[in-house]
Amino acid sequence: MPRRRIGFWYRFAAVLCKPPLVILIKREWRGTEHIPAEGGFITAVNHNSHLDPFAYAHYQYNSGRVPRFLAKSGLFGKGFVGAAMRGTGQIPVYRESTDALSAFRAAIEAVERGECVAFYPEGTLTRDPDGWPMTAKTGAARVALRTRCPVIPVAQWGVNELLPPYAKRLHLLPRKTHHVLAGPPVDLSPFYDREMTPELLKEATEVIMAAVTRQLEEIRGEKAPDRPYDPRDERIEQRRRTQAQTSHGRSQARTGHKGENSK
Repeated sequence: MPRRRIGFWYRFAAVLCKPPLVILIKREWRGTEHIPAEGGFITAVNHNSHLDPFAYAHYQYNSGRVPRFLAKSGLFGKGFVGAAMRGTGQIPVYRESTDALSAFRAAIEAVERGECVAFYPEGTLTRDPDGWPMTAKTGAARVALRTRCPVIPVAQWGVNELLPPYAKRLHLLPRKTHHVLAGPPVDLSPFYDREMTPELLKEATEVIMAAVTRQLEEIRGEKAPDRPYDPRDERIEQRRRTQAQTSHGRSQARTGHKGENSK
């Protein structure tokens, strides 16, 4: 994307955000050669800090291909935030839509216009205790298979040490390093010309997230868990414990009731 298409609002955001980012974090950025010079594409990025959208946007801004993030549609209303979201070309997600694909219609249109759409496939900050990417939602795969655009896997690490997930205070010292590594496009061609079933989307999403995880393994010099963390497992376990506690309480109540009747 030529610099002339970045626009006033993105440049204004850069003026506001780049100085504190430069002061707070060092940078080790690699893989910009994999960012397409032209045409629409998707980046799939891991998410481990509330600050990483700003740090990652800095990385892509410097590549000349600014990212258009997906954000809930309510942020695009009146006021300065709404104006900034619209002005920087961010993508509204209409969560109230009953059609899963139409919820991403604006992202599809952006890719078809030649834009870069940045996805956080996990949908929220990772809940993996060690910060590895967790299981993801299928939005990025839906848009990628619909448009057949390149999907660039990107891993980042370091801003989560400045502001850990769900933390409220910055850990300023020692100064942290923001590591970013973009990889070559994910090969999704085996999924083309096939019915877009939930199973197909799940499989394509797993391929995308495996590529993101490999980039993070290279950054961290560690091996990720064989099976990504799945928040559904935690919810299932919580329901199991709740049901067990409820059953135990009912059992105690029945036992106590019988005891009183026997007196």
